[in-house]
Amino acid sequence: MATVELAVAMPSVVLVLGLSLAALSAGADQVRCVDAARAAARLAARGELPGQAVTAAERLAPSGSEVHLTTGPTDVTVVVTAPPVVGLRWVGLSVRPSADAVAAREDAIASGSAPSEGLP
Repeated sequence: MATVELAVAMPSVVLVLGLSLAALSAGADQVRCVDAARAAARLAARGELPGQAVTAAERLAPSGSEVHLTTGPTDVTVVVTAPPVVGLRWVGLSVRPSADAVAAREDAIASGSAPSEGLP
């Protein structure tokens, strides 16, 4: 009798374990996207070449991620989007970790063209 119960319960345990690992993977990918976006925005805001900032973001982001860098007159915006988490697709969930970061350009701050909200 115990063998039958184990045979019935085992697939459920494996399913819960697989979903838990996929959710942890999605969380880790989200953190890596945040780190990559922040690092690239910081580099571009300091005046590094956009290609160098994008390369740094691609190195930090999950493999296969897309990195988009937009430079405005006073700020830099970086959006990092990772590919969907594979372990959750077969359950019908489409989780695609992504993050964006905005940093004020240092050359805009130094020249005084940045908005001075809240500053005396």
